[in-house]
Amino acid sequence: MASAPTRFFDRYTRTLKVEEIYGERWLRFAYENPLGRLAVWALVRRAIFSRFYGWKMNLRASGLRVLPFIARYNIDVDEFARSAFDFKTFNEFFFRALKPEARPIAPGAGVAVFPADGRHLAFPDVDAAEGFYVKGEKFTLAELLGEAGRPEADRPLTRQFAGGAMLISRLCPVDYHRFHFPVDGVPDEARSIRGWLYSVHPVALRRNVRYLVQNRRDLTLIDSEAFGPVAMFEVGATNVGSIRQAFVPGRRAAKGDEKGFFAFGGSCVITLFARGRIHFDADVVEPGSRQVEIYARMGDRLGVAL
Repeated sequence: MASAPTRFFDRYTRTLKVEEIYGERWLRFAYENPLGRLAVWALVRRAIFSRFYGWKMNLRASGLRVLPFIARYNIDVDEFARSAFDFKTFNEFFFRALKPEARPIAPGAGVAVFPADGRHLAFPDVDAAEGFYVKGEKFTLAELLGEAGRPEADRPLTRQFAGGAMLISRLCPVDYHRFHFPVDGVPDEARSIRGWLYSVHPVALRRNVRYLVQNRRDLTLIDSEAFGPVAMFEVGATNVGSIRQAFVPGRRAAKGDEKGFFAFGGSCVITLFARGRIHFDADVVEPGSRQVEIYARMGDRLGVAL
């Protein structure tokens, strides 16, 4: 598994691609080398490490990285809501807004959309999945929902979402880093679940997929008329300065409305649907059955309500 390339299926070109990984040498050292894993355990997973890096990305000097980064990763500046020359820091560029027309929202009251740009894994029945990033390697819903260790009678969310459908959306540093509501509904207040800040890149998750449930994350429950209860997690990761929520709890949100954004770093959004409430599109599900992610953009069709 060490040094294996990270491949994903591009939904738009219908081709299998190899991901160009930002900071690949450091990432592979950190999670594939014994000394690197020791450094992760001792320092890198801790909040102070990511806070320091986030502070660096807020310095005016970090703004000098913006244009070279755009050129290096061929990012489409025509989508930006403001000029690429206007960003004063790298973080301003990182959580940039886009023009509304850059991410059209798939229409239909019974249609769910991807909550973020990125590489996604979709599982119609989370309990029946053979594995997420590696065959046979999974985490439990109780771990994800912060209810592990409790008596069975004290796990209401685990019971509510048992046998449900799950979408894991992984955002790379090159991606648009705002996340949006995948369905119409009324969100409650985001609840923070404490944890570490491991990387959420497959290089790390192939070694331990439970990093996703060991990391700090925000949980928001959404009451959707079409889809029933929906749980949405924003998962922190190494060098994510913060998870910032931008919605009003208790106020109805439309599908595609902005929910919040991540400051610098690769990160992850996990969306849970209750059993029998969504049918994912077939082309979204098939790659995940082989532990291969599919690239899709926020607002594109994910599936339909049942």
